[in-house]
Amino acid sequence: MIRKIAILLLVMAIGYVGWIVILNLPGRGGGKVVASADQAPVAVVEAPRITAPAVQTISTGGLVVPVAGIRAEQLADTFDDARGEGRVHDAIDIMAPRGTPVIAAADGTVEKLFDSKLGGRTIYIRRTSGQWIDYYAHLDSYAPGLAEGQRIAQGEVIGSVGSTGDASPEAPHLHYAVNAMAPGEGWWQGKAVNPYPLLRAGP
Repeated sequence: MIRKIAILLLVMAIGYVGWIVILNLPGRGGGKVVASADQAPVAVVEAPRITAPAVQTISTGGLVVPVAGIRAEQLADTFDDARGEGRVHDAIDIMAPRGTPVIAAADGTVEKLFDSKLGGRTIYIRRTSGQWIDYYAHLDSYAPGLAEGQRIAQGEVIGSVGSTGDASPEAPHLHYAVNAMAPGEGWWQGKAVNPYPLLRAGP
């Protein structure tokens, strides 16, 4: 007799726990019930949680400082500096002794080697994704054997710091620019993006 009562109590306990679990499943119960001393209970339905949409950011991937031996904290933001003839800088200048190795800030392919009046000896490297071009100017020299179409790894030496073009011979430096490229745009096109915060963020 005692055994039958114990089994009955056990079955009732299991049934009660199951009933509680079922009532607490999502979509059951219609929300919380709130009551005050002078009011009948009122069902309160919780509003679904709304999160703000993610802000779309432009990711350029981690860059390395493109001059050997220069740390990110040594850089200066010269992106908005004025230049002659109404031009804006649209790049940063990384000061270093003439001949200091210039290294690729990111993986890519050499799209153009070009000598220009303003930039002097320059390199345009389109990154692997195709969406970015890194521009290196005022170079003293190219790395031996560097050629258009050549694949370049991040950190690979591509040239050396100089003052070719319109740079002062007394202040050799690397003029480094980053351009965001729309589909089909050539190496001379693109929209300038400030490389300073990208380099400060590191790889």
